[in-house]
Amino acid sequence: MAAQLRLTRRDLKAMALSLPGALFLLFFLFLPLVTIVIYSFWRSENYTMIADWNLDNYITLLTTRTYLTFIFRSLVMSLSVSFICLVYSWPVAYFIARYGGRYRLILVLLTAAPFFTGIILRVTAMQQILGPIGVLNMFLTNMGLAPLKLLMYTNYATALGLVYLWIPFMVLAIYLSLLTFDFKLLDAAMINGAGPLRAFIEVTWPLNWIGTCIGLALVFIPTFAATITPKFLGGVNGALYGNILAHQFGATGTWALGSAMGVVLFAISSLFVYIIFKTVNLNRAGYTGKLDGE
Repeated sequence: MAAQLRLTRRDLKAMALSLPGALFLLFFLFLPLVTIVIYSFWRSENYTMIADWNLDNYITLLTTRTYLTFIFRSLVMSLSVSFICLVYSWPVAYFIARYGGRYRLILVLLTAAPFFTGIILRVTAMQQILGPIGVLNMFLTNMGLAPLKLLMYTNYATALGLVYLWIPFMVLAIYLSLLTFDFKLLDAAMINGAGPLRAFIEVTWPLNWIGTCIGLALVFIPTFAATITPKFLGGVNGALYGNILAHQFGATGTWALGSAMGVVLFAISSLFVYIIFKTVNLNRAGYTGKLDGE
């Protein structure tokens, strides 16, 4: 009886602690999402929402070549940026976690130094570097070389800007995963004949895969919904899905179509997260499903 009473008190305490977070998710995530889903089945006319239930918005998105092009372009951009961030972030996070010592926290904070300023300022700084009269092209001109026209107002510039923005998220996710990793396992693998590359592929990588998945999600989703970076760096021909979505709630006033685009964005992002997390083996990652003391 006393054990049951203690269990009840613990459950009540857990519920009380989780209540603020649950309310936050309810009012600022779940309810807005439900509203967007409902609006996606309506139609808009002259900036007014009309409760005329239909599937026209989804039919338009899935049958119009222009919208499909933007979805495909954003999907390719998101996958490319996620891959580049992954390749760059793993060595950085690995070095900080294993060799950073007492300076690890400082090194991680330095990777997030660009976030000390606003996103507009950071993207504008990229313009000053990549632009036609930017620092890089000025250097090439002074060296007697022709300026590079591919650097600005292209998808390459957009990808570079997005990589610059989201790398800290990937580094942090992998670093936090490596914090609980026992690097002595690598020494044991090498003693048993594994080289550094094989030890990484068969030990470090799979045991920290969940951190990698979190990093991929943190990069893929904001890239797919990006608006500011493509607008400033991609130019007219570099617009992504997020730019067209924002346009529906601005100049055109087609809020119902924009709501449907938002639902599609959420669905694609959720599908990506589901696919990558289906590859996670919790048992191999060291998760037993039990809390300490149980």
